[in-house]
Amino acid sequence: MQRPIDWYIRRVLVLTAALLLPAQVLADNATNARLDRIERQLESRGLIDMLNQLEQLQRDVQQLRGDLEVQAHQSEDMQRRQREQYLDIDRRLQQLETGATPPLASAPSIATPPPPATGSQGAAHPGSASPANEQADYDKALAILREGRYKEATAAFNRFLVDYPGSSYADNATYWLGETYYVTRDFDQAMSTFSKLVEFHPQSPKVPDTLLKIGFIHYENKDWPAARQELNRVVSEYPGTTAARLASERLQRMQKEGH
Repeated sequence: MQRPIDWYIRRVLVLTAALLLPAQVLADNATNARLDRIERQLESRGLIDMLNQLEQLQRDVQQLRGDLEVQAHQSEDMQRRQREQYLDIDRRLQQLETGATPPLASAPSIATPPPPATGSQGAAHPGSASPANEQADYDKALAILREGRYKEATAAFNRFLVDYPGSSYADNATYWLGETYYVTRDFDQAMSTFSKLVEFHPQSPKVPDTLLKIGFIHYENKDWPAARQELNRVVSEYPGTTAARLASERLQRMQKEGH
């Protein structure tokens, strides 16, 4: 039976479509696979970038944390030194007020008194060398120091040593003068003043504390051998004293710090 021509045309079209369909499907599958591969690569690259950024952030945070720890340690160390200085002054002032460290008896400590430690060279006031004025001026200088007015206390003690060079309070006044320099971290003047006390008042009860402060000044100046020498001297020559205990504590601290 003879079929119409259009039937053959439809058959050809169907066969052609059947042949082309697998090729199209394969092409689509290949395209999809390629797209998937590209997407995975992009995702992988993005993850790597994110990981790198996270690692950098972690390093930055660690660096900042380290910097903060160093600053905190330095701040704590400075505050500890200041507390030690102020507590030491307060303790010694209380001892002086209660008579725990009385001034020497009426005789001058030495034949030639020490010169004042700074340039405050005001002339002695006429008639000011009376015992009443001497006691009042010393108490006034001590009160200024107790109030924490260190520059004024420096001037007051210097003036006292000029006005009363042979005073029985000369060793105490020299010591407190050195303390005003020490607390304000003028270590050169403090060292000069404390050294004069040891030189001109070798029998003063203030010598152990003075040697202790000389050791502390060497410590602040990072002169470890000199600091160790002075502190060991306090421990060996004045055992059982508060100065010896504080010297021993500072020596232990130096050992822990590797000095």
